[in-house]
Parts: sequence; structure tokens; C-alpha cells
Amino acid sequence: MVREAAREFTEGVLRVLVCPTAFKESLSAAQVTDAVVEGVRRGQPTAEIHGMPVSDGGPGLLDAILAVEGGEIRVFEVCGPLGDPVEARSLWVSPTEVVVETADACGLHLASSVDREPMRADTRGVGELVAGCIEQGATDIAMGLGGSATVDGGTGLARVFGYCFVDGNGEDLPAGGGFLDILARVEAGPSLPAEVAVTAIADVSAPLTGPDGAARRFGPQKGASPWQVETLESGLTRLGDRLRVDLGRDVTDLPGAGASGGLGAGCVAFLGANLVPGSDWVLHRLAFDEVLADADLVITGEGAWDATSGMGKVTGEILRRSLAAAVPTLLVCARAADPAPAGVTVVGGRGEWLDANGVTRLVADAVC
Repeated sequence: MVREAAREFTEGVLRVLVCPTAFKESLSAAQVTDAVVEGVRRGQPTAEIHGMPVSDGGPGLLDAILAVEGGEIRVFEVCGPLGDPVEARSLWVSPTEVVVETADACGLHLASSVDREPMRADTRGVGELVAGCIEQGATDIAMGLGGSATVDGGTGLARVFGYCFVDGNGEDLPAGGGFLDILARVEAGPSLPAEVAVTAIADVSAPLTGPDGAARRFGPQKGASPWQVETLESGLTRLGDRLRVDLGRDVTDLPGAGASGGLGAGCVAFLGANLVPGSDWVLHRLAFDEVLADADLVITGEGAWDATSGMGKVTGEILRRSLAAAVPTLLVCARAADPAPAGVTVVGGRGEWLDANGVTRLVADAVC
């Protein structure tokens, strides 16, 4: 279908929209975009190409917004997921409006595959990042959720804002999601200043708990063993119960509550955030539908296309919108564990490791 679309424009200008997200732990969204653009140029030298790196709230969010809206990057030193200091960015699109990627503070990329500790990792650094932005005058904060190494339900963030999590003896629980199964009480902290509004941008529609929740669906990706997954699931269930009883905030079944190891639920419960689907928020901000209306071919991609790709992730939403608009669409990925939607051409998908040169080569072959 892709080659047919290209052939139709041999005497005209083929307009190609290139809009991939990051290949996790391999290439940023901007790097994938550049590689795909180069592949299109090799295969269709006369094509008119619109590059648009995208994100659903996870890594790449700041780059996507910066490319369209501009702004100022400010960096904060915060605690990483295991307590080591890391540098987390913030994008100031105005003196009071800021966008952050929570993965900058608690991301999976901050811990090597042998150092991941999903029971202990926490979101304190995210809280420090948000608090730092508020101290510098932010009143409109958009938090991209996705790509975390944590499964703590946002309790690390909450501690920065004065919340306490205690066991049956009244002792503070250690950091991380691995101890939440003995949580006896949540003690509230002070509210955010009235002028501060927080939007939490969830990369998935997962609830807090259950088979598609933060622990069971995504815990193994963060290095959790089967018994750790069940301990984390028990802890998040307990946290959801205590938030309802102690704070009157029922967040367990909210779509997106399970994003970033339950940080979606935590943002609502502890910051009063408005929890929104990341794909819709980002694509609206990028004016995606307007650009799509002028495209003859769409090329998107992600590192792995699997069962989670249809749970609100941006690649799945791009495919849905492109198919609805009857625009031929190509999906570039390193691994395709699940079939792509009917009508979508998959390039790659065999489980190979793809660097920028590999992406370029595959795309050039597909569109020539």
C-alpha cells in the first residue's frame, strides 16, 4: 500500500507526515524522526516531508512541544528513582506555564537493567521537580507520565508535599511500592496554592490495579519478578483503599491511574490534578489533525508494538486517526508482538535492534 501511494505521485509532490515516538532505551523521538526523514528522502527524493516527533506523555514530550511552541528549558537537580541525584528538565512555554517529563526524575532509563529495583524505586524526584517549578512561579503545570522505573503510586512525590504513609505501629513506611502492602494510614499534607493547576498527561489508559494495572501489566517491564508483581499489586490495592478512606479520594478505577507505576493516581489524589489521555493532549497541542489533512502518507513508529500499544499510547492513536482519514500508513518498529490494525504496513518488527541507520534503510526500502 505504501509503494502504491508513492507511485500515485510520481508526477506530483508526495506529502509525507513523519510522526514517530521514541524507541525506548534506543532512540529519542527526534532521532527516530530524523532517521525516517532521511529514509524518505532516499526513497522519494522529491517528497515534501513534515517531521513531527510525538509523545504520549512519556520520554520525548518536551522535545515535541519545544519543536512546535518553543520555550525555555530549565534544569533542576532532584533525586532519581533510587535516590541518586539526577538532572530533570522543565519546559517553560510562558513565565507561568511549564511542561515536565516525570521520566526525567524517575525514568527507567536512569537505572541499568541490572540495577532496577521496582520495590524500592520512588517518585520523590518528581515531587521535587514540581515543587521547584512552583517556587519559580509556575501556576500551570503539565506533567507527562510514562517511562518510569517506579511502582509507588506517587507516594514519593506526595512526601515532598507533606503527606505521610504509616504502618500499624505509626511508623513511616520506607520509600517505594514494595512496602505499601503494610500501609495502615495516609496522613494528608497541605493543599497546593489555589492558583496552581496541574494536568497529568497519562501515556496509557490503565487503571491503578488489576490485570491491566500498574503492577501486573507494567511491573515486569520495570524488572519485577512474579512475586514482586503480586506484592506491588497488593500494595497499590491497599493504597487505593486508604486514599478512599483517609482522604476521600477514590482513584483506583480512573483511566490512566496506573500510568507511571500508579503516579497517575497519585497526581490526582495528592496534587488535585486533572488526569487526561496523553495522546489526545499531545496531538491537539501539535495540531496533528490539521497536518494529517494535508498528508498523502503517514509514517509513525515505536520501539515495540504490543498489547499495550492500544491502551492509549500515541502510536495506536495515530494509526486510528490516519486510517479514519483513509491516509496510507506505515508503522516502523523493532518488534511487533501483536498484529497491527488492518490496512497498516509494518516495516521491521522482527525483533532486531534498530539504530538510526537501520531505521533509515528500512524506510528507504519501503517507500522507493
